[in-house]
Amino acid sequence: MTQSRHDELDVTRFRKELLFVCCKSDGPSTDRIRQLHNILPSPTDMMLSPETIQGQVIISSPKGFSHQGLAMKVEGSARLQLSTKSTGLFESFNNNVTPMELVYFHLPVAPAGKVPPGISKFPFEFELQGNDDQELLETYHGVHVSVKYEIMCDCIRGIMKNKLHKTLEFVVEVPLREPLPESPTEFHITPASLENVRPQRLSAMPFFHITGKVHRTNCPVNLPFTGEIIIEEAKSPIKSIELQLIRVESVAHADGVARDATEIQNVQIGWGDVCHQMAIPIYMIFPRLFTCPTMLTPAFKVEFETKVVVLFGNGHMITENFPIILYR
Repeated sequence: MTQSRHDELDVTRFRKELLFVCCKSDGPSTDRIRQLHNILPSPTDMMLSPETIQGQVIISSPKGFSHQGLAMKVEGSARLQLSTKSTGLFESFNNNVTPMELVYFHLPVAPAGKVPPGISKFPFEFELQGNDDQELLETYHGVHVSVKYEIMCDCIRGIMKNKLHKTLEFVVEVPLREPLPESPTEFHITPASLENVRPQRLSAMPFFHITGKVHRTNCPVNLPFTGEIIIEEAKSPIKSIELQLIRVESVAHADGVARDATEIQNVQIGWGDVCHQMAIPIYMIFPRLFTCPTMLTPAFKVEFETKVVVLFGNGHMITENFPIILYR
């Protein structure tokens, strides 16, 4: 890890302020609470766990109003959903999977009182810890697995007035103490190395020889996935070379495990009949929020793999899969 990377991690350990604003107008139907922005002295909106979160609730009111208290709730959970491909449509609706609760607590911000005209600031502070020594998981937005952390702020007013409410999601990142070994790998693809191909189709396939290497199969999620591919020989013209990032989500339920693989992104690294015997670089950035460090828990798993896809002009398509481990 370079010195600049260490400096970036140190910067992200600084205080994070969550700013809310409650806006009150003369019409009760237009009272609302909305987020202004987040203040974080780093280019990305994130925090490293465990951390003490400090911030302010900012209320702006032209005339002031009375309230019965200002409170917030901090919630974090892993929400699971069964795949209809693995269990069927009917079973996926009936076999409900209980969300895994990671963080849940209430926090008083201000007692009952009156908000004066103008802008009022109410500071808050809390330490982010899991329930009953539950380890925190990274924020992740998937198809069947979603890990989300939110702060919900409420300002309770009179009986005839609606309460002001706002929900803000914040991102949790959990780094490892030590980086994993890079574990590079090389690959060679020929018609003889293909699997799950019928013999009659294999005999009709034009000869090809493709080599390459992947620089890391243990990949830091904040660094690009890199490597190279070389078309050593191909009797049929090549139409396209693509690199796919696949997530494999597994959710445990009463009848077993529902497993489903979905595509996150597709990057084209070659177009047309590319030059033979020349290294074509493989380069892909892992998208934020839609990827996370590989998670293996008793209730669910989130794993990743990359796939090199070579499409020939005659319609034949070959793929090579690389299971990868993501970490921070």
